[in-house]
Amino acid sequence: MEGIFAYWPIAVSLTGVVVWLVRLEANSVENSKEIKRLWNQRKEDTEATQRSRNETNSMLAEIRDDIKALIAKVGK
Repeated sequence: MEGIFAYWPIAVSLTGVVVWLVRLEANSVENSKEIKRLWNQRKEDTEATQRSRNETNSMLAEIRDDIKALIAKVGK
């Protein structure tokens, strides 16, 4: 019985360390999931930006062609 009283702080400390490590691992797994979600969101945002840029470029090309046509008509 005296041995239990002598070593209980060590047992409690080891239990605390194990609990802390389990929580640390759980946080690590959650962070990994969040990082993966952010990468997927970044990919989707990049694709949406590229589509928007392509639409803007096509509109600008159409406007440029219209301006060239107007300049050609006025120049004659």
